[in-house]
Amino acid sequence: MASLRREIPYTATAPIRQGIYSQAVVADRTVYISGQLGMEVASGQLVEGGVQAQAKQALINMGEILKAAGCDYTNVVKTTVLLADINDFNSVNEVYKTFFSSNFPARAAYQVAALPRGGLVEIEAVAVVGPLSDS
Repeated sequence: MASLRREIPYTATAPIRQGIYSQAVVADRTVYISGQLGMEVASGQLVEGGVQAQAKQALINMGEILKAAGCDYTNVVKTTVLLADINDFNSVNEVYKTFFSSNFPARAAYQVAALPRGGLVEIEAVAVVGPLSDS
């Protein structure tokens, strides 16, 4: 059996990992993006302005990692949204739809007991490298 390609893309334009994990892993043509908080790269701190500001920054960070992997938001096929408060779901959705406007990825959303660094939202994704055609 032939081995599949594994690559660890990295970008300094997204927050530097804070633990023992990679920003993303590419296995063959599938990109697994680690959960992104609403952290500013320059300061290493969560952005101010509440859940919408953090969701926007998390998705911007994700976009930078997608670029490093040779993708963009149109390559995303699945996301998971982790919320400190499920009542923020609609607020996050308002931001989310500015990044994903058609051919939406599959998605799950959960309220969790706590997020790292006191974050209000964390978003992870799975993407596919290369062009996608819709049927």
